[in-house]
Amino acid sequence: MPWKLASLGTLLAVSLLAGCSSTSTESTTDPVTATDTGHSRCDAKAAEFTLGQKASPALLEQARNRAGAANARILKPDDMVTLEYRSDRLNLNTDNNLVITRINCG
Repeated sequence: MPWKLASLGTLLAVSLLAGCSSTSTESTTDPVTATDTGHSRCDAKAAEFTLGQKASPALLEQARNRAGAANARILKPDDMVTLEYRSDRLNLNTDNNLVITRINCG
């Protein structure tokens, strides 16, 4: 019987302490997704200079910087991609020869 009371008391104490915990609702800026302009959206029009060029890591980085994107990727026609939309990601879509044919954010 004393073990049951001790177990019940411990369970009650843990429940009360869990109810006292709080989480912060303040918005904090994630340094990984924040851009120099203070927001995390990319501007695909700023990367249109890459249309018709052969994709390379250096060109991808230059386009990412100009678009203000937190990250970027090169997508080939048969690449599998996730369906999530990320406003801070620049996509350079290419043909089979790695020539950039379309630019978008997401």
